Amino acid sequence: MSLWLAILVGAAVTYLTKLSGYAVPARWLNNPRMTRVAGAITVALLSALTVMNTFASGTALVLDARLAALAVAALALWARLPFLLVVVLGAAAAGAVRWWT
Repeated sequence: MSLWLAILVGAAVTYLTKLSGYAVPARWLNNPRMTRVAGAITVALLSALTVMNTFASGTALVLDARLAALAVAALALWARLPFLLVVVLGAAAAGAVRWWT
């Protein structure tokens, strides 16, 4: 029963957090600084998530096929290839490294 209570409390907190966004004054959201901060936070969180999923395995740091996949995907993005091709190339790189090792 405590698991369901935790799920319901978490859902309520999430809903109230989203609902509280409507209470923010519009002039705060129209501020150019807020736009830059929101963009920077989004990039920072996505970068942190990518790094953690690439280099971490539990509590240890690892270098494996995920690093090769990230490098190939980064090169494909730098070359401005279509996103679907970026994903396919990254997956192919990871598969090739795992097959090779």
